[in-house]
Amino acid sequence: MKIENSKTGRVDAVLALYLGLPRNQIEKLIKNIGIKIDGVFTQKNSTKLVGGEIIEYEFVEAAPEKQKYPVDFDVEILYEDDALLVINKPPFVTVHPAASVKEATLVDWLIQKGVSLSTISGEERHGIVHRIDKETSGALVIAKTNEAHMALSKQLEDKSMGRYYLALVDVPLKENIVVEKPIGRNQNNRLKMAVNENGREAKSAFMKLCLSNDEKTELISAKLFTGRTHQIRVHLQALSRHILGDSLYGFKSQNSKISRIMLHAYAIYFKHPSTNQYMQVIAPLFDDFEQILKKHFRKECINEKITLRYITDNFKLFC
Repeated sequence: MKIENSKTGRVDAVLALYLGLPRNQIEKLIKNIGIKIDGVFTQKNSTKLVGGEIIEYEFVEAAPEKQKYPVDFDVEILYEDDALLVINKPPFVTVHPAASVKEATLVDWLIQKGVSLSTISGEERHGIVHRIDKETSGALVIAKTNEAHMALSKQLEDKSMGRYYLALVDVPLKENIVVEKPIGRNQNNRLKMAVNENGREAKSAFMKLCLSNDEKTELISAKLFTGRTHQIRVHLQALSRHILGDSLYGFKSQNSKISRIMLHAYAIYFKHPSTNQYMQVIAPLFDDFEQILKKHFRKECINEKITLRYITDNFKLFC
């Protein structure tokens, strides 16, 4: 297939405009398969175009991917139709497979369920629009068609899609606060991120919800305006706070029986890619999180403040 180019800029950006596809797919097409510009083969996404070039490309469909490991976990489906599904990701489930992952992932579950999108670059995709860390639980949206994936990815980029999180922290916040600090890779530990003046722009808002009975810990809610790796954990660490169970970023308790980070994506909001209807989907808390709340927090406070209305209305007051 050929395109007579009349635009200027990087070839990956220009081709994405012509084809109406996400830029990351075009980047993979060029890197994995290659294209021709005026008859010259290239696999460089950064090639500059000035206009007047003939771009030749070929789509390559991926062979169906097989499950790597048998699925030994259940996933609650919160909403599903022909375009997408929203799930409540369990804790301890990795989203994407990797060489270091020797167990079933969410991708294995999607393959078992038959969710698999077409691709232009020879790589299998399974509609996952955004990620949640392995130990983190909660709402995750998955596209079932290429059109839905493209529309949801654009919403993620322009911030019209987002999530509200619940977290238990080891020291109460002094006040509701918005944190704007750039985040980059931690220079001393490649597993961690850190506030870094040379990092990427990052903005988070944190809201106080309920103090524990002994007033030593606190249930808070978080809202992200950017999507950096470990963003909530890094910005809380900048406030000298840590999420219960998060030993990577500083929570330490030798007597702790908390087996994972107490962070949950409580609700997700977006516009439906087919109907354009505004949607909000709540993901119920898992038992381990619930048990801590029941044991250490007043029921009246929890019932009043763990509602989508309370959280959204009160975030509007300060961010």
